[in-house]
Amino acid sequence: MRKPLVVALSALAMAGAGAAPAVAAEPTPTGSSTAADTDTDTITSVVHDVVTSATASVSRLTAPSAQAVDFAGTVSLSNCSGSVVRMPDSEDNDPALVMTNGHCLESGFPGPGEVVVDQASSRSFGLLNSSGARVATLRANKIAYSTMTDTDVAVYQLTTTYAQISSSYGISPLTLSDTRPTAGTAISVVSGYWKRIYNCSIDGFAYGLKEADWTWKDSVRYTSACNTIGGTSGSPVVDQSTGRVVAVNNTGNTDGERCTMNNPCEVDANGNVTVRQGINYAQQTYQLAACFGIDNKLDLSASGCTLPKP
Repeated sequence: MRKPLVVALSALAMAGAGAAPAVAAEPTPTGSSTAADTDTDTITSVVHDVVTSATASVSRLTAPSAQAVDFAGTVSLSNCSGSVVRMPDSEDNDPALVMTNGHCLESGFPGPGEVVVDQASSRSFGLLNSSGARVATLRANKIAYSTMTDTDVAVYQLTTTYAQISSSYGISPLTLSDTRPTAGTAISVVSGYWKRIYNCSIDGFAYGLKEADWTWKDSVRYTSACNTIGGTSGSPVVDQSTGRVVAVNNTGNTDGERCTMNNPCEVDANGNVTVRQGINYAQQTYQLAACFGIDNKLDLSASGCTLPKP
């Protein structure tokens, strides 16, 4: 689970929070070159520049334009990250929702098979603007839904509406996608706890992801560039081409152990186990849209709602 544990702080101390690795400069050549060498180098350089420019132009024409991903609408929790989210059909006057992980609940981890619905809560969240500055404190009145079975998600209902948040602070919620993401999608994992954005791609999907007593289905596996740490739990995973949330960040294999706490393993349909040390994961969120209806009310009996039920 990606909670702010001592190991995460140690990792930051060793590696430096957000520090980029140093890159060695190319060695300076010694000796003199002939005129022929210089001309050849110049021609080669010109050809390379032309090809590079043409390739970049074609890429801009064919690739979908990336949305600017920042911290606006994300929140910081006492122990995790999260975001103010809306369903595709939510209205401005609906009570706003905050999404994070099930294992980030103030009451502790839900047990295997446990589902929390409509439980009173007065939890507070620090609302961030685009630069990551805290501009307000939002407060919940209940946990609308939470579980760590099949997925790892918690959705809080707030005492304020989307319209009130927008009017008071100029911040809009993030919209959840209602379609399953695909491998190769460029994504950003936005941590309100660390004020840090991780950029990578969806490497693929784990049929089953087992960590200690919990198992999650069809989990998103990141490419290695998203080296998330403790405190990033609950971060929204944003599709860079659409700006919509496709998953919620939740765990990664830290030590290379097999299916233990903080060391999830992948289990395929035939029961074969794969351990990927240093690789991190998220839980898809498109399923949520079918389960929240008018006024953002949870309806687990709605058509298309496949979330685990109490």
